[in-house]
Amino acid sequence: MSILRGLLPLLCLMPLGALAADPLSLPAVSSTANAAGGQEYSVSLQLLAIMTALTLLPALLLGMTAFTRIMIVLSILRQALGTGQTPSNQVLLSLSLFLTLFVMYPIGEQAYTQAVAPYIAEEMTFQEAMTTGFEPFRAFMLSQTREDDIARFAEIAGHAAYQKPEDVPFSVLMASFLTSELKTAFQIGFLVFIPFVVIDLVVASVLMSMGMMMLSPMMISLPFKIMLFVLVDGWGLMMGSLAASFYR
Repeated sequence: MSILRGLLPLLCLMPLGALAADPLSLPAVSSTANAAGGQEYSVSLQLLAIMTALTLLPALLLGMTAFTRIMIVLSILRQALGTGQTPSNQVLLSLSLFLTLFVMYPIGEQAYTQAVAPYIAEEMTFQEAMTTGFEPFRAFMLSQTREDDIARFAEIAGHAAYQKPEDVPFSVLMASFLTSELKTAFQIGFLVFIPFVVIDLVVASVLMSMGMMMLSPMMISLPFKIMLFVLVDGWGLMMGSLAASFYR
């Protein structure tokens, strides 16, 4: 139940707009009698708008959470290990989603407590709930975004320098946040790559000194890289470090 409460702000705030629509709005599905005596059904623009919002919602939410950084770092880790498609893309995606849920749970819980629950209890309007519910996510995005990235996109958009974080518009914040996440992910990936590159270089040097130039260094170094990764509890360190990187 607590997990559902953490996910509820992510999944419900936008679709709830349909419930808060004007009571005079068109019904979602209307029917009219045709010449043959049957019924013809038509879908209103309101329902089409809701379906469109639900289609874009996953991409919007992934762009506002920790998913981008986690997924890129895990993909670079797999590349550094040289294990091909192991773990598979499905496993990496599942790890990224569950670690994202762990990182974003306090923010989702805050949004649920401050916005979704009062809206369900009819203590605030839909517009107030949207504004209040977005604030925890906005604060999270601002805390993970570099100031130079915000300044760069503000200049591109033709905006003057922002005096305070509340002045940053959503469009600038989203682009700046994703850019900062990509930069941070590749910085972490670089640090992850270094130990495995060193192992590859050592193995290649040993093979060349022994005259085994026809033997692939990757085939020899792979067991050593896996052994090193297991001995240092690599998965635990990686998942813990990724989660801790959002609480710096």
